[in-house]
Amino acid sequence: MKSALDIVILGLSITSSWGNGHATTYRGLVRELAAQGHKVTFLERDVPWYGGAHRDQPEPQGCRTILYAGLDELFETHAGLVRDADAVIVGSYVPDGREVGAWAQATAKGLVAFYDIDTPVTLAALENGGTAYLAADQIPGYGLYLSFTGGPTLTRLEREFGSPMARALYCSADPDIYRPDEQAERWALGYLGTYSIDRQPTLDKLLLKVAEALPERKFVVAGPQYPGDIVWPRNVERIEHLPPGEHRGFYTTQTFTLNVTRADMIRAGWSPSVRLFEAAACAAPIISDHWEGLDELFRPGREILIAHSTDDVVKALTEMTPESIRALGLRARTRVLAAHTAAHRAEELATHLREAIGRRAVVSRPSRRRVAAAARAGA
Repeated sequence: MKSALDIVILGLSITSSWGNGHATTYRGLVRELAAQGHKVTFLERDVPWYGGAHRDQPEPQGCRTILYAGLDELFETHAGLVRDADAVIVGSYVPDGREVGAWAQATAKGLVAFYDIDTPVTLAALENGGTAYLAADQIPGYGLYLSFTGGPTLTRLEREFGSPMARALYCSADPDIYRPDEQAERWALGYLGTYSIDRQPTLDKLLLKVAEALPERKFVVAGPQYPGDIVWPRNVERIEHLPPGEHRGFYTTQTFTLNVTRADMIRAGWSPSVRLFEAAACAAPIISDHWEGLDELFRPGREILIAHSTDDVVKALTEMTPESIRALGLRARTRVLAAHTAAHRAEELATHLREAIGRRAVVSRPSRRRVAAAARAGA
């Protein structure tokens, strides 16, 4: 039996899903890590916008969660946790992440890894001086780079940025939470996602213009931060925030759900969103924009539909039979159950951590031998 790992995660948020996709990913991951016997501590910066009513899961299952007020408290109070862990994982978008990462690399005796839930955005920023949570010269100091993006990006991280080991760790879905539910259609097509200026043209093309073309059908867009100057067609309902507990009901009352990808992620490819897996786990038939690597996750035409134009979506809504639409969603759920659950990701993470820990031990052995030989020579 493989030994359990003591893991400390410094992430953006696990207690609040408000305006971020990090929390749901972390929640599933730590729950399944705990189920597999690992010990997990999650350190989260206590910030006002994730507090109060926005803190929708103050005590996540599977980990000890600690909120800290700032860097001084983190460095002074929680150094022991970081020092003694088998593996410390610093996440993307952590407040003052550069300082947190530098401290973790200097403090931890075990492996220090970086978990990038925003890899394409990160790499684009690194080309222009870096981000507030990661500098390019910090990457070689992380013994493992866990990336939400797979494919050629992993090779680039190792060759161009000097990562000792880069591995994909995609998001996932919990099939116990995200599952089918026979409900009457409420919307013909819906989209769930925080506003993003680079996603908006695709949302306009694949949902808003479709709503205009099909005025007798109902549509919905859920998510915060949409500007007040957007003109929504009358048959498009707006939901400002949809907590995770309501996602399943959202997906299972749509004929189709829409997946729209950020521009940086389209350029990188191999960058699935958590909403993609969650909707598929609900057997919600999915229409998506196209990006490289999507066909390695779901089979186009069999498990997912790819749309390039407004007409593509209109045809799906008006020409496909209810039976073929339902079969599309069920095949997507089968794929998720086989490869994309939180349990799969937790197992992959533990495997990557053990490999990186093993590599680190091999690299350090010659140094220990040289130190011992030097000591004997000086005796």
